[in-house]
Amino acid sequence: MKKNIVAMMLTLCFAVSAVACSSKADEAPEETAVVTEETTEEAPAEETEEATEETSEEATEETTEETSEEATEETTEEAAEETEAAGEVMTHDDFVAAEVDTEVTVETYVQAKQGWWEDNGVGQATIYTQAEDGAYFLYNMPCTEEEYNQLTEGTKIRVTGYKSEWEGEVEITDAKFEILDGNFVAEAKDVTAELAADTLIDSQNEFVSFKDMTVEPSTDADGNEVAFLYNYDGSGEQGSDLYFNVSADGNTYTFTVESYLCDKDSDVYKAVEGLNVGDVVDMEGFLYWYQGVNPHITSVTVK
Repeated sequence: MKKNIVAMMLTLCFAVSAVACSSKADEAPEETAVVTEETTEEAPAEETEEATEETSEEATEETTEETSEEATEETTEEAAEETEAAGEVMTHDDFVAAEVDTEVTVETYVQAKQGWWEDNGVGQATIYTQAEDGAYFLYNMPCTEEEYNQLTEGTKIRVTGYKSEWEGEVEITDAKFEILDGNFVAEAKDVTAELAADTLIDSQNEFVSFKDMTVEPSTDADGNEVAFLYNYDGSGEQGSDLYFNVSADGNTYTFTVESYLCDKDSDVYKAVEGLNVGDVVDMEGFLYWYQGVNPHITSVTVK
């Protein structure tokens, strides 16, 4: 009986012991699994984020540098193309040396405007300009009315067009322009002593002055001697261009008040209408050319 009881007790102990061992064996893998899972989630995630950030930053920097370099190269190329298209800016000596009908580019300053009008819906203007080293006459330059109003005296412009010549007058035609920073207004240069000299052509289109010149008679359509004419042959009327003769050192020259530049209400127009043969006058104007010197006068003072 005791053996049976002892045997039963031993059997029970073995059973309890087996259950306990079995429970620990079952629990251990769960703890390991948890540790492994946490380690797997935490460590690789942090490393992956850091790696991703570094890769992203490097890629962004490389992309930014490449994009910046490409943009800079493109901008430089475009600027070079625009400069090449616009042409190299000439000095006045370069302009004088250029062949007629060739493209020219100059930088110059507005001195006076002859007028603005539309031709077949396209605005255009004729403008007297001058830089420190010489002058340029811009004939029928395409220009909107708004742009024309911006071209005030002294305004600096870059002009690209074609060198042209008409009856001795050298001008720039078919021109395009852009307004630049800068301002210059020329003072009148006294060229009275050069009127009979070959060097006078070097001052063509410049703002000039003439001193102590004498008004000589002109002949009107009826054969009468007068101090001035409306139109070159006397066929015009008030509002037409004014033509009058003046002399210096025994030579006589024909000067003009261009009605588009100085209309019938201007001071110079009225001053010429009041001239008498024999008057001695000082004058200022632009050294225009028509089969010889033919200044466009903007100021007349009787002495």
